[in-house]
Amino acid sequence: MSKNNNAKSDCGIHKTSIGGQAVLEGVMMRGPKEIATAVRKSDGEIVIDKKAISSITSKYKFLKLPIIRGVVNFVESMVIGVKSLMFSAELFDVEGEEGYEPSKFEKWLDDKFGDKIKDIAIYAAVALSLVLGIGLFMLLPTVIVGFLKSFVTQSIILNLAEGAVRIAIFLIYLALVSMTKDIQRVFEYHGAEHKTIAAYEHGEELTPENARKYSRLHPRCGTSFLLIVMVVSIVFFSFLRWNNVFYRLFFRILLLPVVAGVSYEIIKFAGRSKNKAVALLTKPGLWLQKLTTREPDDSQLEVAIASLKAVLTDNKEDDAW
Repeated sequence: MSKNNNAKSDCGIHKTSIGGQAVLEGVMMRGPKEIATAVRKSDGEIVIDKKAISSITSKYKFLKLPIIRGVVNFVESMVIGVKSLMFSAELFDVEGEEGYEPSKFEKWLDDKFGDKIKDIAIYAAVALSLVLGIGLFMLLPTVIVGFLKSFVTQSIILNLAEGAVRIAIFLIYLALVSMTKDIQRVFEYHGAEHKTIAAYEHGEELTPENARKYSRLHPRCGTSFLLIVMVVSIVFFSFLRWNNVFYRLFFRILLLPVVAGVSYEIIKFAGRSKNKAVALLTKPGLWLQKLTTREPDDSQLEVAIASLKAVLTDNKEDDAW
């Protein structure tokens, strides 16, 4: 994309809703109408999988209402993310499957479900991710702090302790994951995604040289969203009583969609706001991205650029907030 001054707002930054996700040796970009996943194969070739987006919000307009749209976007993003990860994983499976003989179980699944097996695997992965995420970051802190109830009777202290435990588990999890060599590679592509989007937002020509100079941290990152979810959950859950641990667990799950919806609205507002106070409030999320991103090389930036260009082909300026 060539530099286009008309694509900028008055503050010099082009407003875009385009976001992405790092995958195995690649980047997925989601535009308003299409998604594209670009992956670099072992021979250096960049393969792009491009599909049109079909959101349920186009059928049911009420799903675009504030809060509700955040819940819908969260679930759809998880499904799209898993599909993109599976595409990148399949490329490497194909490259290394010479002489591979499917097991009897794999043959049975293929005979039983055929082409539907992939969809089943995708939604099973999403469901498992939700269960593990809720269990680790929502329910486990409640159970841990529940043991303090015999010693502490003040709800405000228990609520603050629970929030602190939740954030601590989250940070420890990210720190441990970031030590893995393969994940560090994914985090480099995560940085490439952010730099490429930043270059586009500033009206730059999409080249590795231009993208390289921008920060690998971005206010609309999913990492920042998760941190906001943690903070919003502390506020919402602080109104719950500590009479019974199972009572709290039930209402945590019940309120989770509301927490996700409110968090979405906050990060959407923060991503387009230029207010200094808002920028200050988003700092913790940006600091956290130092764990989930790494500085990419030019070959990784090329992949991110290829993915972004693929969703810009027909969308042009249709992606304004």
